[in-house]
Amino acid sequence: MWSGPELDSFVTVKSTWEQNTGGTVDWNGTRDLPGELDAQTEAGTPPDIAILPNIGLMHELADEGQLVALPSVMDTDQLQKDYAPAWIDLGSHDGELFGIFYKVTNKATVWYNPKAFAAADYVVPSTWDEMIELADAMVADDRTPFSVVAPKVPGGGGWALTDWISQIVLNTCGPDLYDRWVTGQIPWTDACIKQSFDMFDTIVQTQGYVLGGSEGIRGTSDAEGSYPLYSDPPIAYMYYLASFAQAFIASEYPQLAPGADYDFFQFPTINPDNAGSITIGADVVVMLNDTPAARSFMTYLAGAESQQAWIELGGFTSVNRSVAPDAYPDAVARAAADGLASAELIRFSAGDTMPASVQQAWWKGMLELVDDPSTL
Repeated sequence: MWSGPELDSFVTVKSTWEQNTGGTVDWNGTRDLPGELDAQTEAGTPPDIAILPNIGLMHELADEGQLVALPSVMDTDQLQKDYAPAWIDLGSHDGELFGIFYKVTNKATVWYNPKAFAAADYVVPSTWDEMIELADAMVADDRTPFSVVAPKVPGGGGWALTDWISQIVLNTCGPDLYDRWVTGQIPWTDACIKQSFDMFDTIVQTQGYVLGGSEGIRGTSDAEGSYPLYSDPPIAYMYYLASFAQAFIASEYPQLAPGADYDFFQFPTINPDNAGSITIGADVVVMLNDTPAARSFMTYLAGAESQQAWIELGGFTSVNRSVAPDAYPDAVARAAADGLASAELIRFSAGDTMPASVQQAWWKGMLELVDDPSTL
C-alpha cells in the first residue's frame, strides 16, 4: 500500500477530516491486504473502510457479501454528479455500487530527463522500434538506457514488472485479446501473450540495457528507480513507471522544474491499430462497516475537496468531474490527467483486474523471470 511521499500526502489529506470532525483515522498499511482483511474478518473485527489496489479484490469481497452498497449510505445524486457513468459501472458489482475510484494512475508513462536528452541529441521515441534503436544508441555511447525496478517490499515488488507486461499486451494484442487474457479465457501460452513477455525479456536481459542488471532490478525501491535519471550526470535515461512517479521525483529533487527538468513520454506504440492505448491503476475505496464515522470519511474521500488537496501535493490524478482542471499544479501533472481523458484505448492493468491470488502468483513469477529467463 502507500509508502513514502504517497503516505505523507494521505496523512495530510486525512488530517483535514480529523480536524474538521474530531474523528480519528487509525490507518494500517499492509502489503498483504487480502490476507490482512481475511484475518480481521475471521476475528470479527474488519476495518470500517479499506482502500484496495486491486479491482478484482473488490469483486471478491462484494461477492462474499462483505461490502456495504454505497447508495444506501451516500448521496447518490452527488456521486452521479462527480463521477461519469463509466466509473460508476467500474465500481459496481452485479449492478450495485461498492467502490469509489479515489486515486487513479496513468500507467503509460515513461519518465526521462529532457535536458539530458537534448544534450545527447536523443529524440523521444514514439514507437517500440524507435525505443529499442534509442537504447542501442545509448549503449553505444556507453550510457545505460533503462532503470527497471521490482521494489524491495515485503512479499516482493513484482507488480512494477507486471505493469510492463500489461501495457505491452494491450499495445500489442489489442483490447479483445487483452480482456480474454485477463478473464482467463485464453492461456498465458497464447502466441501474442508470449510475444509480449519476449519483448519485456529483451529489455531486462539485453546486455547494458538495465542499470545494475537483475540485481539492480531486485534491490531498488520504486521511488529510487527514478533517481538515476536526474543525477549529474544521469546514470540511466528512461524509467517506465506510473504517473505517481512524479511525486517521487519532486520530493527527491525539489529544485527541478516539471516539464523543463523532468517529464514523461507516452509508452511507445507497438501495434499501430492500438496506438494511444493506456493501462491504468486505481485505489478503490470500499466500506465494510456502516458507521457514522465511516459514512463521513467515505463521503470526504469521494468528494472533490480531498482529492484536490492531494492533487496540490503532487502525484495524484482524479476522475472526479467536480475537481477543477486548474487544480493540477504543473504541466506534467495536467498531461497525465489529460492522457486519461483523451485515451483512445484504456484498460485497468491486468494485475489490478485479476483475482488477488493470481496477481500475487504473477508478481512472484516475474521476479523469477528476471533472475532466470529460461523460466519464460
